[in-house]
Amino acid sequence: MVMLLLIGLVLAAIGATLLARAVAFPRVRVAQTLGQIDSYGYERAPLEATEPAGALREAVDSIANVVGTFFARRLTAVRDAEIRRQLRAGGFYRIQPRRFLGYQAMAALGAPLIWIWFGLAVGLGGPLVVLGAIGMIGVGWWLPLVMVRSRAERRLKRIDHELPELIDVLVVTVEAGLGFSGSLRLASERFEGPLGDELRLTLQEQTMGLATADALKNLLDRVDTPGMRSFVRSILQGEQLGVSIGQIMRELAAEMRKRRRASAEERAHKAPIKILFPLVFLIFPAMFVILLAPALFAFIDAIG
Repeated sequence: MVMLLLIGLVLAAIGATLLARAVAFPRVRVAQTLGQIDSYGYERAPLEATEPAGALREAVDSIANVVGTFFARRLTAVRDAEIRRQLRAGGFYRIQPRRFLGYQAMAALGAPLIWIWFGLAVGLGGPLVVLGAIGMIGVGWWLPLVMVRSRAERRLKRIDHELPELIDVLVVTVEAGLGFSGSLRLASERFEGPLGDELRLTLQEQTMGLATADALKNLLDRVDTPGMRSFVRSILQGEQLGVSIGQIMRELAAEMRKRRRASAEERAHKAPIKILFPLVFLIFPAMFVILLAPALFAFIDAIG
């Protein structure tokens, strides 16, 4: 009986959401168009190579847009800018803060429903099911944000790790006679992953008429890491002062490699402390059982 009631509530919520989407469809369509313009029209793969999204994915995105539009009215400008920055740092160029809020709300609604279903299936007590459902609301709300932050952190670390190789390519091409924009375009064809995506987006901004300095500042806004900060500031200062960019980047690459070596040494020094917990609680007990158990049994037999 309770399961039928939950299924009915879920179906009623889906019906109400679809009805609200039908009423607000023109405004949602305009918002989607403006969102595509705001995302610079960036697309990694060519249009003919991309696969069309499934009907389920489109339906979920549409529901997230409607729900996110409702929550976006209560979103401050600072919060909107923070969510947008984290999404871009994670590589989610086409997901707007409004849609992301919709995903958060749907996760906050779906997580307690899953917990209630699990609790009824297992046979948990009523208070435990209610308390767990209340806790799962917070978990469902914060889980998408935690996932985006985790991906953004891994992505920024990878970009910072690959920067010395990028600078080496730029040094070779600039000293061979290419301009900085041409060198950047050549390097974007050689690099894959997050760094290649950011370089192609920077070049696309230049193609749309943005100055090189402004495109590099936008790159720094999207990828705010110590290595990228040094790289962009060195290029801008070199152009302003008229210093050779090749020499600046050569010294910058050496400095970044020293910084990367120091970071690796720091992680190596932390390894003994991190391995202490599994060593004490996992490895030592097994060793004690293997080494001391025979002696302990022999001692008990001798006393008996």
